[in-house]
Amino acid sequence: MAHQRKLGRTADKRKALLRGLATELIMKGRIQTTEAKAKELRRVTERLITLAVKECDNTVTVTKETHNDKGQLMTVETVNDMPSKLHARRLIMAYLYDVKEPRLKDETKAEYKERTKDNKHPVVEKLFREIGPKYKARNAEKGVAGGYTRIYKLGPRRGDAAEMVIIELV
Repeated sequence: MAHQRKLGRTADKRKALLRGLATELIMKGRIQTTEAKAKELRRVTERLITLAVKECDNTVTVTKETHNDKGQLMTVETVNDMPSKLHARRLIMAYLYDVKEPRLKDETKAEYKERTKDNKHPVVEKLFREIGPKYKARNAEKGVAGGYTRIYKLGPRRGDAAEMVIIELV
């Protein structure tokens, strides 16, 4: 059994903490936290990104023939996930929190609704649409896998002298 840092919390609180930190890291790209939390967060985030990298391109185009309101035959092409990508998506959705996409500064409520109407799970979609393909290309270019996060040390925190770091996606 692999060793895990306790972080001074019970198992359920520790899992909730890491889920929240992983969600924020994927949404924002970089967060500031303590060194112990960042090292645990690295393990979790690397696994989620690896899952997204392996399955980001597994889609299939399906054509469906349906009748519209007037009774006319219509063909519609849709892009569906392959079973392995669907399984990976569900695993990631089970771990990460489902947060809404933030509203931009100069955006009205109607514009925000229009922009986010087709994106039900923004964190998972960002992982599969942006982060997965980016790191897949990086892995192919360098010929290695992994190493998706970077930790910068900032020094001790004032008050309890805990070592503070910034963890970011490379």
